[in-house]
Amino acid sequence: MHKGKFVFSQLLDFIDKDVFLRISNKYGGNRYVKFFTCWNQLLVMIFGQLSNRESLRDVTLATQAHASKAFHLGFGKAPTKSNLSKANKNRDYRIFEEFAYRVIAEARSCRAEDIFMLGGNIYAFDSTTIELCLETFKWALFRKNQGKGGIKIHTLFDVETSIPTFFHITEARVNDINAMDVIPYEKSSFYIFDRGYNDFKRLYAIESIGAYFVVRGKKNNDFKPMKWKRRFPPDSGILSDAIGYMDGQLTMGKYPEKIRRVIYWDEVNKKKFIFFTNAFDEDERLDISPMMVAELYKNRWQIELFFKWLKQHLKIKKFWGETENAVRIQIYSAIIAYCMMAIVQKKMNIDRPIYEMLQLASVSLTETLPLDKLFGKPNYNIVNELNGSSEPTLF
Repeated sequence: MHKGKFVFSQLLDFIDKDVFLRISNKYGGNRYVKFFTCWNQLLVMIFGQLSNRESLRDVTLATQAHASKAFHLGFGKAPTKSNLSKANKNRDYRIFEEFAYRVIAEARSCRAEDIFMLGGNIYAFDSTTIELCLETFKWALFRKNQGKGGIKIHTLFDVETSIPTFFHITEARVNDINAMDVIPYEKSSFYIFDRGYNDFKRLYAIESIGAYFVVRGKKNNDFKPMKWKRRFPPDSGILSDAIGYMDGQLTMGKYPEKIRRVIYWDEVNKKKFIFFTNAFDEDERLDISPMMVAELYKNRWQIELFFKWLKQHLKIKKFWGETENAVRIQIYSAIIAYCMMAIVQKKMNIDRPIYEMLQLASVSLTETLPLDKLFGKPNYNIVNELNGSSEPTLF
C-alpha cells in the first residue's frame, strides 16, 4: 500500500532486498562497515541512474540535497563523495552482478511470452563499445597507438521479453567472436548473430548441444547445395532455400554436418541477405519456413535498439569511477534500474513505454505520489526520441 511513500521507495518495493543482503553477506560486502552498507550504495547508484546524474560529485550532491529524507529513501545517511568513491572502488562488483542477474530473471519471468512458438527462447547476441580515455582508464586498453581506451559489453538479449539476459564485459580490443565461448547456451533455444560471428567451429558447438542458430553469411562462404526448393511466392523476398554442406577448405572441417542456407531480398533497402542456420523445415521438432528464418534475423535489430536506448537514457557512457570495479558496479546498477522499471511496467499493467516512465520518475523520485497516478495518465508533451519508438519492440 502507498501510505505516503516516496516514488523512489515505491519503485524499490519491486526488487528483493533480502536477496541482495544474502548476496552481500556471501561476498563479505558489509564486513567492518559501520554505515553506508552495500544496500545503501546500490540505492544511491540507482538514484543516480534514475535522476540522470552526470558525475560522482553530481550524485552525492543530489543525495545530500535530500539529506532529511535519506532514511526514508533508503540511503541510511547521505554519502560523501569520498565514501561513495571508496565503496565503488573496493567493494566486490560480483555482489551487484549476481543481484543484477536475479532481477533479470524476475523481469523475464513476469514478461515471458512465446511469440514465435518455436519451443525455446529466442536470443540475439552482439556487443557495444564504450570509448574511454586511456590516460584515466589505464586498464581499458583499446588502441594504444592512438591513446584510446574502451570496454565492450557483450550482451545476450531475449527478443521475446526485451530483457538482456547475459553480459560479458571485456576490454574493447577483445574480438567479438571470442565472446561466443562464454555464452550460456540452452538446448532448443535460438541464437541470432550478425555476420561478424561467422565462426563455423563455434557455430558447430551450438549444433552439438541441441540448440539452433541463425547467422548472417558472407558472400565468400563456400556452400555446396544438395537439396533445395525452387518456387516461392513472388512477394516473399525468398530467393533460395537450400540444404547442403560447407564446401570451403577450412569450413568443411569446422562444420562437417549439413547446414541450411536461405537467401532473402529486402525490397525496402534493396539489399540481399544470406543466412545460415541449423534449423530445417523437415525437422520433426520444428516447422520453420525460410520466411521465419529471415524474420528471426530481422528481430536481431532489437539488440541494436537496446544498446542505443541504454546509452541515451541510462548513465553508462560517463562513469563515476576510474577503476574497473567501479565501472562494472555502475553498469550493473544501470541494468538493475532498467529491469526494475520493466517489472513495474508489467506488474502494474502500465500502458507506457519504459522511456516515458523513466522521464516521469526522474522528476518525481522524492514526491509522495502513488505510482498508478504518476504513470497512469498519458502525457503527450513527452517527446519520443528513439526512431519513433521508445524502447525495443518486435518488428
